[in-house]
Amino acid sequence: MLIDSHCHLDFPDFAEELDAVVDRARQAGIGRMVTICTYLTRFDRILAVAERYDDVLCTVGVHPHQAAEEFAVTTVEALVERSRHPKVIGLGETGLDYFYDKSPRDQQQEAFRRHIRASLETGLPLIVHTRDADSDTMRIVKEEAAGQPVKGLLHCFSSGRQLAEEALDFGFTLSLSGIVTFKKSEELRDIVKDVPLDRILVETDAPYLAPIPYRGKRNEPSYVAHTAACVAGVKGVTPKELARVTTENFFRLFDKAAA
Repeated sequence: MLIDSHCHLDFPDFAEELDAVVDRARQAGIGRMVTICTYLTRFDRILAVAERYDDVLCTVGVHPHQAAEEFAVTTVEALVERSRHPKVIGLGETGLDYFYDKSPRDQQQEAFRRHIRASLETGLPLIVHTRDADSDTMRIVKEEAAGQPVKGLLHCFSSGRQLAEEALDFGFTLSLSGIVTFKKSEELRDIVKDVPLDRILVETDAPYLAPIPYRGKRNEPSYVAHTAACVAGVKGVTPKELARVTTENFFRLFDKAAA
């Protein structure tokens, strides 16, 4: 089976046909889907989706775009408390986005630090969003870790080789989205060639970033099979082997999901 390690099933894009979207994923061999939290104040909505389907899990966290809007409610205590639910397997998505700068950078950074502290307290992995913030991302993780192990992944990885190597050296995993299938993504595919197979996950980030041949359309979890096939080709393994390895990687990182 394959696992879509990052999608947004609570988004309005899926409201009219969520059952059909989940059913298509199942028919495509997607064994688990993780619906990702971006607003702490909307956590109940994310959790409701996860509780509706046996094969959907979720996270709790605040996207850097919402760091300012949700700053007051984004406390370590709030994250830890919500993470106790059996369906919650990770913290995020959190991180830094200096491309859009929708929240002041100091608030993005502090919110990110709070997620890292919650990760250290709970042992749950971080789901990290980083865009045009390569140097600050791992610096902040290392500062908060202070020598302690932190589990996590860089979601929708599309940054440069230096960040990839630094994250891998720290023990993080890289999650690959439909971007890896795009014609312009030759540099990313070159990086992926050198990433160990046991440190790769695949995702859709649905409803965004649909892979070839669906680029420009609404993405959905079933399409992760196309991303996985591309990654398999880059790594020189069969799609079946890529599915097996990435599934093992997922349950090793998100060990609460395997409990």
